[in-house]
This record gives sequence, structure tokens and C-alpha cells, in this order.
Amino acid sequence: MKSLLFLVLISVCWAEPHPGNSSLEHERIIHIQENGPRLLVVAEQAKIFSHRGGNVTLPCKFYHEHTSAAVSGTHRIRVKWTKLTYDYLKEVDVFVAMGHHRKSYGSYQGRVSLRESSENDASLVITNIKLEDYGRYKCEVIEGLEDDTAVVTLNLEGVVFPYSPRLGRYNLNFHEAQRACVEQDSVIASFDQLYDAWRSGLDWCNAGWLSDGSVQYPITKPREPCGGKNTVPGVRNYGFWDKDKSRYDVFCFTSNFNGRFYYLIHPTKLTYDEAVQACLKDGSQIAKVGQIFAAWKLLGYDRCDAGWLADGSVRYPISRPRKRCSPSEAAVRFVGFPDKKHQLYGVYCFRAYN
Repeated sequence: MKSLLFLVLISVCWAEPHPGNSSLEHERIIHIQENGPRLLVVAEQAKIFSHRGGNVTLPCKFYHEHTSAAVSGTHRIRVKWTKLTYDYLKEVDVFVAMGHHRKSYGSYQGRVSLRESSENDASLVITNIKLEDYGRYKCEVIEGLEDDTAVVTLNLEGVVFPYSPRLGRYNLNFHEAQRACVEQDSVIASFDQLYDAWRSGLDWCNAGWLSDGSVQYPITKPREPCGGKNTVPGVRNYGFWDKDKSRYDVFCFTSNFNGRFYYLIHPTKLTYDEAVQACLKDGSQIAKVGQIFAAWKLLGYDRCDAGWLADGSVRYPISRPRKRCSPSEAAVRFVGFPDKKHQLYGVYCFRAYN
């Protein structure tokens, strides 16, 4: 029996391939070169900081661990940039390049390109940065059967602020929260942005939506109504809730702006409609909540006069605490949502630069 098995094995090893299938058999051969030029993709910086309206370069370069003239240059390099979602499960296409072919996607069209300062430079240049550009980006380089990736985070300088509408506390589902932020010249904040704001002193007891669909709030001064006075400071997490049915406030994020924010000097106090018209007459528009927070946080704007804003709220920014003007802390003070037809206040305007 053993002799018979040996003969069968010998006959299989020496069998000639069928002439009709010779090309097919040849295509099935896989060549493995263990000491080949392994592709490495590297980001020289893991985090890049910029601001809205600015330009930025996300670094990415690729190298071969082993150089070989016989293999190098035999395959065209394909570079693909994508933006990662908070859970890394989805990717948004940003830019693809292969040879002379270039393609950008979505809101990135006309704003992205490769730096290409050298043959191995795959760095992505983004111009006219938008608030929604914030996040993690993946650089993927593909050469033949080899590929490798690197991840770079784009951080924006800005400010996180809590927001609730005229209807009051806990009246926004997730989609309404997103729209509310956009209407106030901002975007819904990420957890990382809220965490950084908490580290900078943000303390807010009302829970709000974040961009990942979670509901959280930052506490720097523990107290009984906000998780208990004996708890440690931190960002409290309510978890993930139904985006359509659950209702909370929202945390928004905004950055600097290309324009002028100012308090309109006017001989009289104004109703809301009069305030809107006064800004228009001055060549501006009534300012938004995100704009007053950006002017306060990023420009140090300070004014003790309460004024109307676009959402119908009345606020004023204090950068230098003093008697009768937020004596205890620097803050954007919230007066409320007064009667638009009968209550009289000043107004904050915003004039965009062309």
C-alpha cells in the first residue's frame, strides 16, 4: 500500500500541465519576495492645528524599507485621503491621486491638492478651512500589492458653547441640534472639543448632544444638582440616545470669522425687528450666537451692554470681569429670550469681509 502511494505521488509531481491550460496555470503562480521593498507610510506630525478660513498641510510621506532597482517604479503609486468618522467604521472620500489623474470629493472640491514637494510626498493641502473639516484623516498609499496608512488629526482653534433655543431646556433632537448650531455660525461639537473646553474651565450642568450622537456635559465644580457635590470633576456621559425621539440641549463649536463683530452705537434702544433693520442699515447683519462667542474667546471682545442676537436672545461678552459686569468670571452673559415686540435692548452686528 505504501509503495502504491509513493508511485502516485511521483506521477503527480512529474505530470505535465495540459497544453490548453498552460497560460491559466502560469497566471495562478504567486511570487513571494520576502526581502522586497516593504512600503511604509509615515505622518511626521500626528496633530495639526489651524483655524477656519486658513490653509493647512496634513503631512504624509511614503518610503520603501528595502530599496531594489528591479522592483522600484514597476507600479504606479495611488494616494487616497479619507476622513474618518468618530468610530472609524465609516470613511468620507476626500482626495484620490494616481499618476496625472486627480479627483476631490464633496465639500473638498476645489480646496484640496497634494503638496508633492518630493517623489515620496503625499501630504494633503487644504485651503479655506471650514468648521466641518475638523477631525481625523487617513492617508493611504498603494503600490501594486503593497499598501500602508497613516492617520493625522486636524484640530481647529475655537470655542465650545452650550446652546438651547427659545423653547427652553431639552427641546432638541439630534438633527435639530445640528441645524441649531449651523444657524448660529457653528457646528455640533465633538467629544474631543468638549473635553478640551472642560480642561479650559467650561462648566455646564445641562446635558447636550455631541457629534457622535452621545449626550454629555462638563463639570468643573461638582455640586448637588449636577451629579453630586462629592463626585470628581469631569465630562459626564449620559450615553447614546435615540437621535429622533430623545431631546436635550447641544454643544456647538465655532472658530474665528472673516469679518467684523461689533456693538452698534444707536441713539435709542431697539425692539428685535428694529435691531435687525439697524444692522442692515449699517451695512451688516444682526450677529449670531457663535459670532459673539468667537469674538469673546478668540479676540477678547468685552462689552457690558446687553444686545439682541439673530436667534432672538440677548447677551453680552465680558473678558474683563468687574463690578456690575460679570464680577466673578469672564463669560458671555445670557440675559434670556425677551419679548421681541416690546422689550428694548442694544444690538450686536456682524459685517463679513469679501
